[in-house]
Amino acid sequence: MKFVLFNNGTPGLLRTDGVVDLSKIIQPITSETGQKAMEAIISNSKNLKSELEHIEKSGNALSISNVSLLAPLPQPSKIFCMGGNYTEFGHREPGPMWGFQKSNNTVIGPGGTVNLPPEDANIFHHEAELVLVFGRAGKNINEEEAFDYVFGYTCGVDVSARMPGGSFKFQPWRGISEHKSYPTFAPMGPALVTKDEITDPQNVQIRLTVDDQLRGNFNTSDMAHSIAKSIAFVSQFESINTGDVLYTGTNHQGLGAMQDGDNINIEIDRIGDFSFNVKDSLKRQWDKGIDEETAEDIREGTGGPGRRKRPIS
Repeated sequence: MKFVLFNNGTPGLLRTDGVVDLSKIIQPITSETGQKAMEAIISNSKNLKSELEHIEKSGNALSISNVSLLAPLPQPSKIFCMGGNYTEFGHREPGPMWGFQKSNNTVIGPGGTVNLPPEDANIFHHEAELVLVFGRAGKNINEEEAFDYVFGYTCGVDVSARMPGGSFKFQPWRGISEHKSYPTFAPMGPALVTKDEITDPQNVQIRLTVDDQLRGNFNTSDMAHSIAKSIAFVSQFESINTGDVLYTGTNHQGLGAMQDGDNINIEIDRIGDFSFNVKDSLKRQWDKGIDEETAEDIREGTGGPGRRKRPIS
């Protein structure tokens, strides 16, 4: 099943013919909308199973053209992120695991706008990622039991401001990352797809385009540390709540600058796709296309993302 939030945070079920309103089904559980409504669906999905299956087949659907989809998890209590979690098409051996958090007020949904802050950044990068959604609370989760805590998946972009003069000191867990936590820096959507719909999340293709030009194009099979290992890792440092999300990392070979006027689309097989826009009040410009210098730095292990980049105007 594919769950969505639409219009003013109304919960819905996404079908090929449109969106079915789930408000009446969850009314006995909660009258909340938005994040709370989605958490109620996640927590009560087993009890609601027969009603959801019925409505999936026979409920009246609203045309997708007549609704506005929102992020399916607009304000999770925690947004976890894995860092350096791909082998860059086999060029790098798996290194020590590390991760961080984004502030939970960073989420935007389909059709939203990423606002680049007026900070003295080297560059702003898009990082396309598979995002998993937790279905139950936990701490210190065993790798063997990791998928018991997964409810489903969605698409996400980890927007990253690369700052000048930064020094890299390895820390397994870095808490909330300031330069990844500006408002609007966590695009997410279009739907929360239940895990039974994804045969193997460790083998799905992720694509990202900017103004219809392909940049990122990679498979989750390239992860240096598996999804199960990643869940076990982050749960060592932080407790996990129902409706929290984990950005599982990106392949850096398709990164590029985000700049004013861009329209960015992320698509993940069997999960869906969505687009968002970019606005920069300073109208800074970088070279268009893939950031080949960063790709080489990451591939060869010679530096951090965006270390040599500056706006060209």
